[in-house]
Amino acid sequence: MTAAAMPRPLPRCLGTIGMLFLTLSAISPASSLFIIVPGMLLGAGTGALWAFAIAGLVCLATAYVYAELSSAFPIAGGEYVMVARTLGPLPGFVMLVVNVFNNMLFPPVVGLGVSAVLADVIPGLPQVPTAIFVVAGSTLCGLLNIRINALVTGAFLLIELLALGLVMLLGLLHPARALVPLLAHPAMPAGQVLVPASTPAIGLATTVAIFALNGYGMAVYFGEEMHEAPARIARVVLISFVGALLFELLPTLAALIGAPNLGALLRAEDPFGGFVATLGGRLLAGTVAIGVAVAILNAAIVIVLGSARFLYSTGRDRVWGGRADRWIAMLHPRWHSPWVATLANGAVGMGACLISLKFLLILSGGGLIVTYAAISLAAIVGRRTGGTAHGRYRMPLYPLAPLFALAALAYVIWTNWLDIEEGRPGLIATGAQIIGAVLYYRLVLRRRGAWIVHDPGAPSEQGSPLRSAAARL
Repeated sequence: MTAAAMPRPLPRCLGTIGMLFLTLSAISPASSLFIIVPGMLLGAGTGALWAFAIAGLVCLATAYVYAELSSAFPIAGGEYVMVARTLGPLPGFVMLVVNVFNNMLFPPVVGLGVSAVLADVIPGLPQVPTAIFVVAGSTLCGLLNIRINALVTGAFLLIELLALGLVMLLGLLHPARALVPLLAHPAMPAGQVLVPASTPAIGLATTVAIFALNGYGMAVYFGEEMHEAPARIARVVLISFVGALLFELLPTLAALIGAPNLGALLRAEDPFGGFVATLGGRLLAGTVAIGVAVAILNAAIVIVLGSARFLYSTGRDRVWGGRADRWIAMLHPRWHSPWVATLANGAVGMGACLISLKFLLILSGGGLIVTYAAISLAAIVGRRTGGTAHGRYRMPLYPLAPLFALAALAYVIWTNWLDIEEGRPGLIATGAQIIGAVLYYRLVLRRRGAWIVHDPGAPSEQGSPLRSAAARL
């Protein structure tokens, strides 16, 4: 490979704190609490606490898997690099295509979520133009240097955590019931009454909780820009998971303990906003709603950053062909950001804002399941073949975490298949993406020759002129 063809690395400029800012902002506990958790309360009632506990175990297992694989492959391509380097190029390319849908369609989902939250504060706010504005603004922020974005997201994250702190404080200062009965006798709404929460309802809420806690794996997309990433990135993944669980579970618990009318809280469309308004007044509720909107905007910025780095990596690995690969793999001369990939990702996101939110969720609905299953298998095979032996972190009690994750995912697939409105169509859409990926790989990519997934941090590539130039930046 000539020097001009060497894969370009991203310059390292992030520490542990900056990585935590970015990763926790991607998880966005406040937006999960106000947008995702209400569906859990409506479907499983106080059984949502048990759903969080079960989902916490599943996500702990996948966090361990992410930590080990990220330590071995802290590369901007993320999961597709992990899978390709352990399971082979075809599974890796399938993972790449699935993540194209996940990463490039999620910014418009976030943008539409921001407009929905702000509509409560600013009545009559148009949803689609607001979503386009959010994605466009996030894209412009994504063009800046990653250190600047880490500082911006850190400030927004502080506002988000303050909003969550207000919810927790209100519940703890005004307790209306004890915790033990909520856990011992979980109840869910059925019309205007509460009935015992059923096992299937808690199971479905668990799948939602897994989605609400997801995002700690986003750290790997910024791995190339972290100092001493192989030794430090695992800590970021695990701390981010613990933070997400605490910042989502504790406010939920506080609201369930402090709600004057538990049935009304569980049936409400905006349970946490109503809870704050009841105990703190409309002004405080409006302030918290603005904090939630800031949290979602913050998540949009980080997701655009991560998605752009993922797309940049695909260009570096020559997925698209010809000039498209060279353009996508271009770095800004001043900000050292993948600016073409960022603009391309933003353009797709703004266009996707015109698609209905439900259809966007269906297109990316099964992607998280495939991702978790693929990296769990990658961790097992990587250990057996030595493909991850160079990593600096090893998960405890191996192979318990990946095996537990695979077993839990089998249950999640079953519960999603039973959901004929969104779960089953999401699985079918993901299956179509997998078939399309296999066809593209065999009919297009493989005919160009061997598809190589590059690791700019590997010793064989560190000596390239481009690597040396990047190290001086």
